[in-house]
Amino acid sequence: MTNQPDYASVNKTLWDAKTPWHVQSAFYDMAAFRAGKNTLNDIELALLGDVRGKSVLHLQCHFGQDSLSLARMGAKVTGVDLSETAIATASQLAQELNLDARFVCANVYDVPRVLNEQYDIVFSSYGTIVWLPDMDEWARMITGALKPGGFFVFAETHPFVLMYDDNLEKVTYSYFNEGEITETEQGTYADRNAPLSLESRTWNHSLGEVLNALIKAGLTLTEFHEHDYCPYPCFGNITETAPGRFQMTGNEGKVPLIYSLKALKPWVFQGCV
Repeated sequence: MTNQPDYASVNKTLWDAKTPWHVQSAFYDMAAFRAGKNTLNDIELALLGDVRGKSVLHLQCHFGQDSLSLARMGAKVTGVDLSETAIATASQLAQELNLDARFVCANVYDVPRVLNEQYDIVFSSYGTIVWLPDMDEWARMITGALKPGGFFVFAETHPFVLMYDDNLEKVTYSYFNEGEITETEQGTYADRNAPLSLESRTWNHSLGEVLNALIKAGLTLTEFHEHDYCPYPCFGNITETAPGRFQMTGNEGKVPLIYSLKALKPWVFQGCV
C-alpha cells in the first residue's frame, strides 16, 4: 500500500486495532454469519434490488461481512478498505466460505489508480464518510468507478445525530463540515470494554455537502430517504423499539438516525471524473 496522508495513517492504525475485537464480538456474531446469515439490512436491500450477476464495488468494507453477503446473493464483489487487518480477515473468510469476492487494501481515493475498472453497482454503508475529508473527490471516484447505467447505493448515519455526543445527550459538534475532528477513542462501538485507546480523525458532512458532491460529479439522484431508526446499537441512550430498530431514547420516532440514497450514472454521461 502506498504512503498515506497523515489522517489516513492514524485511522488505519485505529481500524487495524479494532478489527480483531470486532471479529470476536457479539455485535458482529460471526457464528451466525458463518452459518449463512445475511448481514445487509432492509434499508440498503430495498435500494440494491436483485444483484445476481452484477459486479459490485463495496467501499470501506471493513472485514467483509456485507461484501460476502452480496456475494451470497449472486454478485461478483470487490471490497476495498484502508485496514490491512480487515482486508486479510475478509480474504480469509471469502476463501473459507468459497464466495466470489476479492478484497483490496487501499484508501478509497486511490480506487481509480488501484483498480482501474468499472462496476454495475458501487455500494457504501454506515459510518464510512466520516473518515473522509473531501466529498467532491469521493463523489468523482464513485462516478468514475460506475459503468454508464450503473448506480450508487449509500446508507449512512444521519448528520443530525452526529451533532450529538456518543450517548446522544447533548449537541457537541457542528452539523456542518468545520474541518478535522481529532479525538481519542476508548473501546469500540462493537465492544465498549475493549482495551483500546487510540486517536481518530473524522469529518462531519451535511446532507447538502454530500448531495451536491454527487450531483456535481454527474450522478442523478433517483431515491432519497431518511429513517427514524438505526439498524445497529452504535450509540448510548438508544432503545430497541422493534427487532433491529434502535431509536433515540425519549425521542423515539421524532429524529432521523440514518439516511439512504440511490444515484444513477446516466448512459450518456457528460460530467467530469
